[in-house]
Amino acid sequence: MRAMWRRLPAKLHDVGWEPGLVVPADDGSPLITDHYFPRAEGDFPTLLVRSPYGRGLPWSPMYGLLFAEQGFHVIVQSCRGTGGSGGTFDLWRNEAADGRATVSWLREQPWFNGTLGTVGPSYLGYVQWALAADPPPELKAMVVQVGLHDPHALFHAHGALNLETALAVGAGMTYQHQGMAPFVKATLRLQRRLREVTTAQPLRGAHASALGGEVPWLDDVMTHPDAEDAYWRGASQGEVAERHGVPTSVITGWHDALADQSFEQYDRLRRAGCETSLLVGPWTHTSALQQGWPEVFAESLAWLRAHLYADPSGLRPTKVRVHVGGEDAWRDMDAWPPTGAVSPWFPTAKGDLTRQAPTDCAPVTSFRYDPSDPTPSLGGPLLSRTAGPRDNRTLEARDDVLTFTGPPLTEPVDVLGPVSARLSISTDTGHTDVFTRLCDVDARGRSVNICDGLGRLRTDGQEPSQVTVEMSSTAHRFEVGHRIRWQISGGAHPRYARSPGNGESPVDATAFTPVRITLHADSELVLATPAHGSGISPAEPIAARSGDGRAGGVRPGSARRGG
Repeated sequence: MRAMWRRLPAKLHDVGWEPGLVVPADDGSPLITDHYFPRAEGDFPTLLVRSPYGRGLPWSPMYGLLFAEQGFHVIVQSCRGTGGSGGTFDLWRNEAADGRATVSWLREQPWFNGTLGTVGPSYLGYVQWALAADPPPELKAMVVQVGLHDPHALFHAHGALNLETALAVGAGMTYQHQGMAPFVKATLRLQRRLREVTTAQPLRGAHASALGGEVPWLDDVMTHPDAEDAYWRGASQGEVAERHGVPTSVITGWHDALADQSFEQYDRLRRAGCETSLLVGPWTHTSALQQGWPEVFAESLAWLRAHLYADPSGLRPTKVRVHVGGEDAWRDMDAWPPTGAVSPWFPTAKGDLTRQAPTDCAPVTSFRYDPSDPTPSLGGPLLSRTAGPRDNRTLEARDDVLTFTGPPLTEPVDVLGPVSARLSISTDTGHTDVFTRLCDVDARGRSVNICDGLGRLRTDGQEPSQVTVEMSSTAHRFEVGHRIRWQISGGAHPRYARSPGNGESPVDATAFTPVRITLHADSELVLATPAHGSGISPAEPIAARSGDGRAGGVRPGSARRGG
């Protein structure tokens, strides 16, 4: 791993290891813990890393060894019911209490100097927020890397089930803590059976064959789409950031499945007046910890040194650093999103994308979405290896995909901030999902996805209904000669569970109804454009970028059905 990450800092200390320590939870359940420490005299602060994914690869080298080499005690602990820890794993429900019990145990250790930080990605970010809900006085810093605070939003988007993500989480939570071999075997089995599972009628319970058995909590999260349902009570830790006082660094990638949660965390922290920073790289959820790890580790180490060692020398001068796609460069900013205006773009019947606002709400075009042959998903913010930017030309050639494309640009256009679509839609069944995507089309016609989102709506007769679809955020430069493209379809399967077209639950539906979806002229794509002098500057060179999240270009051609 060190050979892979050639830009890591030189180690400061040799490392010792105490494996298999038992930390008692409040109910007596043993929480199995490994302790990494610098082999040197003196006091060192402690980092707490709690994981449901085991304590071996990659957590041992990436967190235990690397941070201990830099002068930290590191506690890597298996969440209850995983990695040999006692009790039963119950998604999110025990993390706050078990985190507090671990801090109580730390206070009894002779090497603990009373200064504590937390660090970790994904669910390892959730356990940090759970501990911060009632923060111990020793907690001085947090680093949330591609992390979540709201489990419901991980599994559901505006009423639609994040199907592929749910299955990936099910495999990871069930097998990764058992070791790399069982996890790889489970992942390959899921890949082989993905189509069978995601096209099952009904969808409920079909995951058992792909995951090697029933996963009760997964069935529960898939069948509770309403965030207000009692099932989700206490799950979200979003409000913690609104009263948070612990300095917190937030790290994500533009194609991270949890990017929107990271932006929400940063925004809440900033509004609460908490000391915070934001790093957004050209990464997916997994590539942030692979190709992006040198940047992620450097950012994390600098934050922890600043707040646990009182050494701010490694901090950058601005609170925000983002990678800008298209120009493949980093920019430093005072805040995110930067101040600026919004630019609406409108579709035309000729397939163009124009800045000229329509004068009516007449139908522009229509297409037929058939849930028995659902529009496939391609790239984007996923947990799987298929995540990230992809060439969309094959997808856009389908009859159930609309594209609206602007003219070749005569000067660069920067889009920095949230992207959304206001859609005016009518249907013949009254029920539909709408998937909308921003793409960059290069001079060769290659169409690459930048950001996207999905909305669910009901319509009444021939009258259009309106829905605003949040398409996440981006920092992207559309270069001279490139075109801005708006892509619209009736879904993205299996990323999202397909809409049955008849109002039935996507999880329980056994019958599907094709839908005629009509787009009206008063629809608009809304792009954020920065104001001149809004506190944006090129970043100092940092470690080399991951190529996993760079946006390329996309193809020209009229915006139309089938590309």
